[in-house]
Amino acid sequence: MCYVINEEDLNTIYLALCLEKPLLISGPAGAGKTEMAKALSVILGTRLIRLQCHEGLDESKSLYDWNTQRQLINIHLAAGRSKGSEAREEQLFSLEYILQRPLLQAITQKGQALLLIDEIDRSDRDFEAFLLELLSDYQVSIPEIGTVTARQKPVVVITNSGERELSEALRRRCAFLYLDYPTIDDETAILRLRAAEALETLNESIALAIAMMRDTGSHSGDIRLLDWARVLLMLNAGRFQKDYADNCMKTLLHNRENMTALLDSSGHMTISSGEKAGETQEKRED
Repeated sequence: MCYVINEEDLNTIYLALCLEKPLLISGPAGAGKTEMAKALSVILGTRLIRLQCHEGLDESKSLYDWNTQRQLINIHLAAGRSKGSEAREEQLFSLEYILQRPLLQAITQKGQALLLIDEIDRSDRDFEAFLLELLSDYQVSIPEIGTVTARQKPVVVITNSGERELSEALRRRCAFLYLDYPTIDDETAILRLRAAEALETLNESIALAIAMMRDTGSHSGDIRLLDWARVLLMLNAGRFQKDYADNCMKTLLHNRENMTALLDSSGHMTISSGEKAGETQEKRED
């Protein structure tokens, strides 16, 4: 797996790893926050455990829940045995009878794991407070069992798209990294690594179109650069025709407002006008 990153951001990641602090990655949707966590997992050779945050997320969905069916089966099988009820109860309330959710999985792994807490700003503030013990001491408390401490501290990556302000307590425990949209040069480098065959056909036109789309104020999540490149390649691998590219872009836009922002009165994409677009066209003709 390939990921394009600058030296300054790489230094922040390195320091977070050295200090064993969670890495809080903030930035707009579509900037590559989740992909960075996935790439880091591959580089470190660790298992990726992902917790997708949402409204109403609680302990039973993020930490653990009791496997009541297994407990009932054990009670039924042990009914005729001579062991006392106290011993059976102690056995029933152990890790063996717990359904481990992502947070607990991350600290009970025999080897190191990478815990991705994705889009934490979509969760409730109460969930942030619940996370503090895990992020501070890499341990969790389960009333029936006690404190479960990590066998090996996981690498923790938290992503945040700015839906709401995060608490000071959470931010204080993390190393901070802000990811913005890549530059045109970075977009081109990404294409060279991830869709080299498309770039050979389309040069930097795709990256330039994406940059101009963002300048219009369109939502970044409404199109994926690599998706557009691959669509163009699959449908028109042999040659680049502007009208064909326009139509491919339209199929990947998610709402009418963004489509309108990208089209001029003649129905063509704004990439066809402007000094940069003209320069790009001249380069292709040369």
